[in-house]
Amino acid sequence: MFPRMCFNFDRLLHRKKKDDRGAITAKVDGRDLHCHSVICNRNQRMSPDGFTLRAHKRDSSSRNEEIKERKREMANKSRQAVSDLIHRGLRSCTPLAAPTPELFEICMEEVKSASKSFTAHLLSLMRAAHWDISAAARSIIEHASSSDPADTSDHHLTIPHVPHVNPTHAKHALESYVTRKIFHGFENETFYIDGSLSSLLHPSEFRSDCFSQFRDMRHMDPAEVLGILPSCHFGKFAAKKYLSMVHPKMEESLFGSTEQRRQVMDGAHPRTGFYGEYLRMAKAVWLLHLLAFAMKPSPSHFEASKGAEFHPEYMESVVRLAGGGGRVQSGWVVGFSVGPGFKLGNGSVVRARVYLVPRVRDLI
Repeated sequence: MFPRMCFNFDRLLHRKKKDDRGAITAKVDGRDLHCHSVICNRNQRMSPDGFTLRAHKRDSSSRNEEIKERKREMANKSRQAVSDLIHRGLRSCTPLAAPTPELFEICMEEVKSASKSFTAHLLSLMRAAHWDISAAARSIIEHASSSDPADTSDHHLTIPHVPHVNPTHAKHALESYVTRKIFHGFENETFYIDGSLSSLLHPSEFRSDCFSQFRDMRHMDPAEVLGILPSCHFGKFAAKKYLSMVHPKMEESLFGSTEQRRQVMDGAHPRTGFYGEYLRMAKAVWLLHLLAFAMKPSPSHFEASKGAEFHPEYMESVVRLAGGGGRVQSGWVVGFSVGPGFKLGNGSVVRARVYLVPRVRDLI
């Protein structure tokens, strides 16, 4: 039989003691029981130096994890940057050696992206101000038609007036207005800001200077450039186009005042989200203009006229038409131009962007 062991817990609690080694000694039926304390008791008796060492290890481990995470983030950003450069066709970080048609096409894509972004921003402000978007789109189209009459050499065709634009397509009419304003004068070396004739008097030097400006400015923030040189050529271009594009009544309707316009007229460039979005588009067009005048020969600029037959080699539809499998079927004509096109020196074409409408035949 096992020996009988009778514990007196009161006596045990009063008589237990801790030795210097962190153990517990207790008297049970006249015998000493020596039990090692649990780990938590050892931690409680740990010296201050022990605490410091363990805390240091924890901090060190935490810092190592933070460093690893930062390295992973930097690696991801680097991979994304490389991916972006490849996507844009710039496969090396070496300075651009010469203006090329391929570079012009890349810059034109940047113009399209910037104009779409600014148009979307402007459209959201118009909706917030409770504009009649359809009426605004109709007014834009009618004004464009009166200022640029269609070529209707076929008298058996009636060009529709596009009285109603699908609300989801109103953005295209607004973008048409924006691009028409900002591209006006593109064929001139200064957008008709002044009467310079450098491209005619010193053509080689002028081309070289345009490309140098293009390279210097391409990766700069436009607001920073104008913060340093508000009255530079780009600053004058941005101010002129803003005042032409944003009517005083439009600005007052959108913002409740014409403060931004006043600043621009005084030679400043507002630090607002709206003007910043505008500057990104203005910079993209300005760079395209610099590149165009740096090339030999310069690209020829063209726009599609309202009522013109659709030619896929020179035009692209901004709206995907149903039933065509991605191709535009016969019977469609240009309702209005959305963006310009260019024919380059190597024979390639940057197609004009157009909004298409069905052709209507005159019954008379």
